[in-house]
Amino acid sequence: MTDVGEAFRQNEILLTGSNGFLGKVVLGLLLDRYPHLKHVHLLLRPGTYPTAAERFEHEVLESPALVALVERLGRTHLRKKVTVWEGDVGEEDAGLSAGDLERLRGRIQVMINCAGKVDFFPPVDESLRANVEGVEHVVGLAKKLGAKLVHVSTCFVAGEAEGLIEESDAILGFYPRRSNGRDLSFDHRREIQYLRDQIRLIEESAEGTPHLKESRERRVALGRRRAEHWGWVNTYTYTKSLGEQIIASEPDLDWAIVRPAIVESALRFPFPGWIEGGRTAAPLVLMALGGMKHWPVRRDTPLEVVPVDLVAAALLVVAATVLCGRHERVYQLGTADVHPIRLGPLVHLLVRESQRRNRGNGGVSWMFRWWVGASPARIVTASEMRRRRERFERRLRKIQNLLEGMNRMARTASLPGRRSLFQLTSKLRTLELRAKFREQTLDQYLPFVLHNRYIFESENIRAAYARLTPRDRELLPWDPEHIHWKKYWVEHQIEGIEKWVQPEAVKEWAFKI
Repeated sequence: MTDVGEAFRQNEILLTGSNGFLGKVVLGLLLDRYPHLKHVHLLLRPGTYPTAAERFEHEVLESPALVALVERLGRTHLRKKVTVWEGDVGEEDAGLSAGDLERLRGRIQVMINCAGKVDFFPPVDESLRANVEGVEHVVGLAKKLGAKLVHVSTCFVAGEAEGLIEESDAILGFYPRRSNGRDLSFDHRREIQYLRDQIRLIEESAEGTPHLKESRERRVALGRRRAEHWGWVNTYTYTKSLGEQIIASEPDLDWAIVRPAIVESALRFPFPGWIEGGRTAAPLVLMALGGMKHWPVRRDTPLEVVPVDLVAAALLVVAATVLCGRHERVYQLGTADVHPIRLGPLVHLLVRESQRRNRGNGGVSWMFRWWVGASPARIVTASEMRRRRERFERRLRKIQNLLEGMNRMARTASLPGRRSLFQLTSKLRTLELRAKFREQTLDQYLPFVLHNRYIFESENIRAAYARLTPRDRELLPWDPEHIHWKKYWVEHQIEGIEKWVQPEAVKEWAFKI
């Protein structure tokens, strides 16, 4: 059996990304379930704070995810068990000084790398620095420290896909349109060098000119173009796959890659519904709450969502398994292979819940009530969605032209009511801009809800759990088959997003879309 508690009592851990959504839950779960662990080291940039230690105090320990834990364990205990090191995975040796490296060498047995950039289409140099060069530096650090590595990637490195994605698929040389194992078209080192060369050319062409926006757009376009060329659905998954291939090409490193699906609100820990930042599904939820009724999705396609605390628990299990030398190379963390939530029922659930919550809201303007209506959700094709979008834009332009004509007449004849006409024109213009924003947001999600159908095999994590002690299975549950999806989406996702994901912007979202 794998004794997780014993593995953590005997071995020290280095965790990156502890200030992120997943990183906070990993750290909290580790300290909560195994308070007698030997030691955990955190690699953290100072950010806007004078020191990394101050950032840890304010962004991590004072986070709602850890407040109760800190009160219960006490800061004295935490200072004994946790050390913060100032560093940055974007730099050589992760930004650690020579002295810090010497102090850590031989102490760290396993590194858990949760650092990375999750934006779908950022400028490619930003994604390259976080998801590729960051991995290069983490690999180099693990080798210098003599540590094993557990790296957090994403299931969606699969790119364009249809059906079951197996954990045994090759990593090196992979690209989504690869036809077979003899296809040697893709080499990650050559691709990374190509990106660096192209980024340099863009920077040189922008040097000494004021066209910073144009330079950024070109870097965004470069990442999108390369991802589409090979079959990845966005820059994020493209660069995460490059990072995986860097790890898989290392002959002198003991490693495991953990691939979560869409990481969303907590099921149990630190409390039901905890979520932070603009998670992948949050815009979809907010669009539903804002009254979107026509959805270009495939009814029978499962949305591969997994609660963050299940991911954190599985990550700790993999780390213990790596420490014990019993690990597989890849652990996918999905739910659809045992307990899918399909998009058709999910969309209807979200729209019904939106209408229930907005019903009787006297403070909502007539324009919003007209836009939301009370009709049920409709599943439409992408072409039908485009036609509806075009019809809406034509009708909106007609109304705007009519109002502009009335405004001109009112000004010419000095008629009353000009202020009201101007306000109505402004509201219609805002409605148009927000509708465009919604459509652009939805377009980014079409690969996940319409164009591809993903089911991620998650056998390796189940096998790892089968070897755990009964106590560890209780402390670190992995039980997606028992999730009550309706309750999870209504009471965890929706309520968590409304409370924790930019709460000041939630009401604005209702009018944006």
